[in-house]
Formats: sequence, structure tokens, C-alpha cells
Amino acid sequence: MYYHVDKFFAAVSVLSGHGHIKQRLISAYEDNLTSIRDDDLPVAVKQTFADLTDLMHRVTPLNGEGPICASVRKMSVDEANQCAQLMVDLYGDMIRYSDSGQTALPLQFDERRSVPTLLVKTN
Repeated sequence: MYYHVDKFFAAVSVLSGHGHIKQRLISAYEDNLTSIRDDDLPVAVKQTFADLTDLMHRVTPLNGEGPICASVRKMSVDEANQCAQLMVDLYGDMIRYSDSGQTALPLQFDERRSVPTLLVKTN
């Protein structure tokens, strides 16, 4: 799963770069996310990734153009921004699920136990 987290990180890195949002979206998806299969993802993100894949393949390509380029070309700038936000959200979800195997640390620190009683100075 860490491989997929790295792929989503790379996609988000491309999205945060320079250039037009549509070009960044095409590069982010084609270069990093096309090799990911739904079955390799955690159950909680499968549907969202499938939705993103559908958005990126919804237009039939023309004149040797790929389906991703054709789909993004037909998107408005707002739709492209929404797809980019979906990629960022998926990256956050992937990080959250990849860290789920780690031991949780306590959120509060109990100061009463921090100093052993034999070391406490009394008057």
C-alpha cells in the first residue's frame, strides 16, 4: 500500500506545480495513477477512486487522443479543479489508512506520573 501512497503523493506534487490546471491534471493522473487498480486500494477509498477514474475516462477520444486528454479537454476549469481536489482528498485518505497499523499515542500527558515519588523534594 505504501507504493500507492507514493503514487498519490507524486500526483499531488504535480498538481501543485506550475502550468494550467488541465495540463497538471492530465500529467498527475497519466504519470502516476493509471497503474493503480481498484482492488489494490483500501475498501474505504475504492469508490472515490473509481469515481475519479470514471471522470478521467468519460469522453471517447478522437484523432489519436487518449481518453484522459479527451475527458480533461471537455471539462470546465471548475470541473478540473474538482478532479484535482478529489486526488488530494484521496491522498489524504491513503495516508490515513496506511498509518492505521501504527500504535496510537496518548493525546494527553499525565503529569502526576512523570516524576517518581522518591525523587520529589519535600520541605
